Amino acid sequence: MSLFSFLSPKSPGAPAPSNPGLCAALDLGSSKTVCFISRTEQTAEGPRPRVIGVGHQSARGMKGGVIADLELVRKNIRETVQRAERMAGEAVSQVSVALTAARVRGEGVTLESPIARSEITERDMRRLQDAAIAEFQRADEVILHAIVISWMVDGQDEVSDPRGMYGRTLAVNMHIVTAPVGPLRNLLTCLEGCHLDLKNVVAAPYAAGLAALTDDEIALGATLIDMGAETSSAAVFANGALARVSAAPVGGRHVTSDLARGLQTPVAAAERIKILYGSALESPSDDRQMIEVPPVAGDGDRMNAAPRSMLNSIIRPRLEETFELLRDKLDISGRVNQDHRVVLTGAAAQLPGSKEIAQRVFGRPARLAAPHGVSGLGDAVSGPGFSVASGIILRETRGAAEAIAGPPRLNAPRLRHRKGGSQQKTSVWRWLAESF
Repeated sequence: MSLFSFLSPKSPGAPAPSNPGLCAALDLGSSKTVCFISRTEQTAEGPRPRVIGVGHQSARGMKGGVIADLELVRKNIRETVQRAERMAGEAVSQVSVALTAARVRGEGVTLESPIARSEITERDMRRLQDAAIAEFQRADEVILHAIVISWMVDGQDEVSDPRGMYGRTLAVNMHIVTAPVGPLRNLLTCLEGCHLDLKNVVAAPYAAGLAALTDDEIALGATLIDMGAETSSAAVFANGALARVSAAPVGGRHVTSDLARGLQTPVAAAERIKILYGSALESPSDDRQMIEVPPVAGDGDRMNAAPRSMLNSIIRPRLEETFELLRDKLDISGRVNQDHRVVLTGAAAQLPGSKEIAQRVFGRPARLAAPHGVSGLGDAVSGPGFSVASGIILRETRGAAEAIAGPPRLNAPRLRHRKGGSQQKTSVWRWLAESF
């Protein structure tokens, strides 16, 4: 199977679906592996996915969202997919997989070109998109998403659809998300060992945003923060499209480690204490409420005790650091609207006080969101920790409104470009002869 055959849903090299209307999504996280199998239902509002099979279990062989042990990950994928297949009563031969934001890179690009014919056609738009994509085809990277944010006609920006309009120049503002080839090769190796084809790869924060954000939030703008076990990622949506992705190497597991060190207790006990009593919010009774803390091995069997206020003092700084790292990374891009609300999702975002800390750090309203738009999710798999898998299902069902790149083209035109401000601006001085 070709490494690049999954890059475009329309690519002739993509494997044909074994069962039309059936979709399988795989989320390989650092703490859990999730597989959703869905079937598309036709409703009055349009196609809607219904999950008919679910498999999930603790992750093995993953570290920081990256494959660390091929055999363990292969076994984990096989078992998780088989559980979903048994529940669905269907076998799947291909899956769409989420790639953690720690392994993806997003970059904005603006391309401008003179239009030989004054009326803008879809062919002009496609060639301009292809030229932008050609700039990012590198030997060591693969394009996952190429998303049009807006068009410009004769300098008039935020044009949603320039077809049929008249002008001298046409420009496109795009966001292109790439990933290194190495992790994708490892992913392919694992899937091939499970007799599965790779249908598509989706950046995890992008998928989480599709499931957790409302249509109004995507259209008006929002910052989606997906808090995982070892990585927290951010996806900025603007004008109905993905405009920025970023990540910080901290997550819920780091909170657990902080508690284990601060309370001098085993990691498993620290995780349990975090789930039962953890919070970043202060309460008047925190100093009086004592919590039993199991000792580490070698310290005897006698239980220790610590006030709940001690937990809060450990958890709060780590959450503040996580949000500050993401805020600073997004501010560097210069593409963040400060009026955007913040939406939290992911298993680690369920820690009490996360929303309040995010509001204070970002200085904007924040809310906690679970996936929506997908039917058939039971209570156990409908929480914020399953937004990524749900987002993949939604993207597959609705279709990707993206200019996805296909296999690398050796004859792609090389365009001269110059950098200005925080974006790369490319001017095409001479269009292809057939355009005139």
